[in-house]
Amino acid sequence: MRLINLDNNATTRVDPEVVQAMLPFFTDQFGNPSSMHSFGAAVAAAVRKARLQLQALIGAELDQEITFTSGGTESDNAAILSALEVMSNRTEIVTSAVEHPAVLTLCAHLEKTRGVKVHRIPVDRHGRLDLDAYRAALTPHVAIVSIMWANNETGTIFPVAKLAGLAKEVGALFHTDAVQAVGKLPMDLKSTAIDMLSLSGHKLHGPKGIGALYVRRGVRFRSLIKGGHQEHDRRAGTENTPGIVGLGMAAELALKFMDDDNTRVKWLRDRLENGILQRIPNTFVTGDPLERLPNTANIAFENIEGDAIPFLLSRVGIACSSGSACTSGSLEPSHVLRAMNAAHAAVRFSFSRYNSEADVDRVLEVLPAIVERLRGFPSSGPGERSAEDLQSGLCLSSRRTGSRS
Repeated sequence: MRLINLDNNATTRVDPEVVQAMLPFFTDQFGNPSSMHSFGAAVAAAVRKARLQLQALIGAELDQEITFTSGGTESDNAAILSALEVMSNRTEIVTSAVEHPAVLTLCAHLEKTRGVKVHRIPVDRHGRLDLDAYRAALTPHVAIVSIMWANNETGTIFPVAKLAGLAKEVGALFHTDAVQAVGKLPMDLKSTAIDMLSLSGHKLHGPKGIGALYVRRGVRFRSLIKGGHQEHDRRAGTENTPGIVGLGMAAELALKFMDDDNTRVKWLRDRLENGILQRIPNTFVTGDPLERLPNTANIAFENIEGDAIPFLLSRVGIACSSGSACTSGSLEPSHVLRAMNAAHAAVRFSFSRYNSEADVDRVLEVLPAIVERLRGFPSSGPGERSAEDLQSGLCLSSRRTGSRS
């Protein structure tokens, strides 16, 4: 059975060029980049090169504005916690109702344990931010605004440059979780008012366990991890050199293939969406029709509950993800769908440069029958699962783990 990965917003295949770039730093070039001798100097040069590669991808003014971290979650936490420290006279956070749990869970924790006031800005049925509510939440009490660049479920793109400019008017810092956007969208951070940006390597064909936090020059920062003086005193601990080198190469390749993402990959996404809408009744695309990631299709299916479609697609070798979650034995829409007032089951198909037209054809070949079958429950023929059995199996097999998807 041929396996098809259409869950690239969860993670991507590591590019073979990335693997080759990393390998020497497990063997011959094993030095500590902070060491003064020749073993360390060569490795330090490789770390600097990776910083320059990432600088080029996101359009930072200086390579020193980039701090390597373990991934997007650490970067999000570091940005928000630092802002509350350096802006100690301010006790409010503005975020959106559809942020990744790396932001929302931290905000809830700060709300409960530190008395921080959190403004969760609502979205409309297309997942677009309520700009009037956003403006109303911006006061001199706000320490930091944290709004994602693009939503991981729907692909809806937020106008972060505009939002950052509005935050500056009240003196607040602005951070964006750009984990899903970096490598897919052109960026020129030096021309924006964005203060901090989070990214993760495994979303752009790099390795897992490596990410970065961009901190604009002049922005005061307090390190989350205390210890040595690595990363310009912003993150203590011996650098993950193989991961950093891999992230740098992934950034270089992402810049090289970005036109492909915005043409061929987008064409594959649109072909899948149009094919599903034509073949399967009572379906619709969620997210902003225009301002959306070129690789992301989130399709809602009426009269179907839960994770049934991804479960059955996985049995024929197709990986995708659901807009629903199994919690406490019941199937509920994700927080993103709830914020959009969408009660239907939604399936996210997310493409990468490794996908092909044949992948789309295979989905269109098998999906209509799967949907027809599910809409036919509770009746079940010999050898078929009942709806109750299927739902029970899904809850046991697909509990969310909090991973960045």
